[in-house]
Amino acid sequence: MAEREKVAHLLRRATFGPTADEVDRAERAGYRATVEQLLAPDGADRGAARTPAPKLGADPYTDLSKKPSREQRQRAQQARKEQVQQLTHWWVERMVAADHQFTEKLVFFWHGHWATSVQKVKSAGLMLAQQETFRRDGRGDFGVLVRAMLRDGALIHWLDGQRNTRKAPNENLARELMELFTLGIGAYTEADVKAAARALTGWTVDRVDGTATFQQARHDPGKKTVLGRTGPLDADALAEVILEQPAAKTFLPARLWFRFASGEPMPDGVRDRLSAAFAGHDVTALVRALLLDEQFTETGGQLVKQPVEWLVGAVRQLGAGGAADKQRKQLYQGLNRLDQVPFKPPSVGGWPSGTAWLNTFATQTRVQLAQALSAAASPAFLERLSAAPVAGRPEALARLLVVDAWTDRTRKVLAESAKDAKKLTVLGLISPEYAVH
Repeated sequence: MAEREKVAHLLRRATFGPTADEVDRAERAGYRATVEQLLAPDGADRGAARTPAPKLGADPYTDLSKKPSREQRQRAQQARKEQVQQLTHWWVERMVAADHQFTEKLVFFWHGHWATSVQKVKSAGLMLAQQETFRRDGRGDFGVLVRAMLRDGALIHWLDGQRNTRKAPNENLARELMELFTLGIGAYTEADVKAAARALTGWTVDRVDGTATFQQARHDPGKKTVLGRTGPLDADALAEVILEQPAAKTFLPARLWFRFASGEPMPDGVRDRLSAAFAGHDVTALVRALLLDEQFTETGGQLVKQPVEWLVGAVRQLGAGGAADKQRKQLYQGLNRLDQVPFKPPSVGGWPSGTAWLNTFATQTRVQLAQALSAAASPAFLERLSAAPVAGRPEALARLLVVDAWTDRTRKVLAESAKDAKKLTVLGLISPEYAVH
């Protein structure tokens, strides 16, 4: 595989959609240097600085009286919706603008991994605080992240942790902690779930400031046996026990492989190498091992872009970040129709993957979005595309959209519309080669 194809593959997976210029720079730097730059980027993120997190203020419901009128509740509910919309639009814009693209892509991964929905949590402030945890703790010691998430107000509310008391243990958070977040199915028993739930008793969420607080009176201090360890376990001790399990060494590597490399099962050799890299629970060390693994470079064409990845990548590549308000609204509505709106995963299991995103309705929606994106494309993008001879515009488009090559069938379709740069762009964006990478 040529160096340009290798770095293009790397950037397609580790960013939301590389531009042709970014691929040029990566090709000059080389594959390994590009990996290191992704993991430890130089300088401040100027794009992120241009898109600061919104200042949401207090949850609108905290200002309600003990017996609010129906009208007051409706106003508070509307204010909550507006905060959520503001937060969602901000994050999409941040994904587009961020210079440190892998940092943003990893936050998106964690959002799908610790899948928490604002539709139940209700509070935009709690969702923002959770994302800040991903940014702060998501690249280092996984144990630190696990312990932080067991104190995360949004996750606790999402999985009914605030209802987990010594008198009435609630098992939701304990079960998903082991099944979906750290170990996987089959690595624990029902007895482990019941005991782990007791270890997590006592945590509640302060709806005024969004913090999780520990109330000793609600905690079960008795001895518990979880995964072979017996003692008066609490949340931190539970996290320690879980991360000592053999399954913890392979679970996160498999999840990262699934989202960044391939929808196919992780080969045994890769599993062994990634597990060894993750022995110290260092997420960055694990990601480095994944991106540098020789089999990672052979996974081209094995992932379908999720709607957020497809849309954000297209906006970046077309320079469409300055779209008019009407077009931007259309793009956000498109994510809703495609069933992938940030902060609203469908379940604790996160969003689907693979061919689930390639149904007929999704294709029709992508056509409409591609038309809006093409209309919002920057003059620079259209000039670079139009500068190529008509016969060479399909290849010029491939370079701009960072597609390695078109199939003969796709190239024929593109060639028929090569004189119209905007129509050509639409066809490129809805092509199989752009959707599957």
